[in-house]
Amino acid sequence: MEALVLEEARRISLRPFTLPQVVGPRDVRIRINTVGICGSDIHYYQHGRIGPFVVNEPMVLGHEAAGTVIQIGDEVTHLKVGDRVCMEPGVPDMESRASREGLYNLDPSVRFWATPPVHGCLTPFVVHPAAFTFKLPDNVTFGEGAIVEPLAIGMQAATKAKIKPGDVAVILGAGTIGMMCALAALAGGCSRAIVCDLVPEKLELIGGVQGVTAVNIRDRKVKDVVAELTDGWGANIVFEASGNEKAFDGIVDLLCPGGCIVLVGMPQNPVPIDIVAVQIKEVRMESVFRYANMFPRAIQLIASGRLDVKPFISRSFAFADGIQAFEEAASGNPTDVKVQIVME
Repeated sequence: MEALVLEEARRISLRPFTLPQVVGPRDVRIRINTVGICGSDIHYYQHGRIGPFVVNEPMVLGHEAAGTVIQIGDEVTHLKVGDRVCMEPGVPDMESRASREGLYNLDPSVRFWATPPVHGCLTPFVVHPAAFTFKLPDNVTFGEGAIVEPLAIGMQAATKAKIKPGDVAVILGAGTIGMMCALAALAGGCSRAIVCDLVPEKLELIGGVQGVTAVNIRDRKVKDVVAELTDGWGANIVFEASGNEKAFDGIVDLLCPGGCIVLVGMPQNPVPIDIVAVQIKEVRMESVFRYANMFPRAIQLIASGRLDVKPFISRSFAFADGIQAFEEAASGNPTDVKVQIVME
């Protein structure tokens, strides 16, 4: 099969590549239809590594995917040939202690698509465990199915925040994950999501969602906007989704007493936290690493119409133009949120 392969930093090839295609008793074989390009894919493309995960040999990219089941294992009962599905890309050891504790996303041995040395799914066919493959309702498109993965991160963040109906949330960063956090926060019960960024085009897009207040931090201080919208009380939740070290300056000041900071973005360097400021407000701090048990909930929200993710699918490229798709996704086009590759 052909695959979109990262040979080394800044060099991608579309070439024949051999991947395992043996369908075990609890596996399914899937014809890939749509794959989203994630920020991690771009980071591997640009730098060849993310922290301890280093591309030392050619690696197939892609982990946000949807497609059609074309073969099922003998023990698979909840899926059938012809089902349209999306796939959770991280597969843990289900016998590990983390999995038994209900924390399977934290299993150190999890195999996650397109995370070295595990190959991704930018290839026409993949074999995947049926337990991590989810049927798409008829009214959910392949494109929407492929955006379930980043939405699941937002859902994990909203769940960790323990939202109460009527809460006010601040989201720092209007990238794909920040936007998904805003959608998930509103779906989880927040009355308002204050989304902050520097890019007008992204703010205009997310600002069109009911319940969102978009703030360009070049023009206004986030603290002033929060004070105005909460009568000086502060936000109940701050989702830090930018990964920018500067976002932590004064982050506690945005919160009301007893508020919660949810760490979603991953800064490149250590950041200082004012512990005394945290203590004075009894701030609760949560963190997010991927997600657990969020795919079914995300799919249900999309299918119900409560969440509309279609506006965040910016552009689609054919598989044959996959190299161009990565070059475009890495170019930083301000109107791009999610670039997808369509295989068929």
